[in-house]
Amino acid sequence: MSKTFYNVTTPVEGSDGVTRFNRVGVAFPAKEDSKAIMTIELFATPTNGKMVIFPPKERDGDQE
Repeated sequence: MSKTFYNVTTPVEGSDGVTRFNRVGVAFPAKEDSKAIMTIELFATPTNGKMVIFPPKERDGDQE
């Protein structure tokens, strides 16, 4: 069974004008018998109210 998750990030614009994404949590697809689409676990609250979800990079976890 593969471990599927997504990185939950918040965009932050730097003083150089470049947008960077700070990781604030993880998201998991809901179980097949659930009415939900995803479960999101935050370990920080995005103060700008924006969240962007990305698939993990290889170094972020075990991609079987």
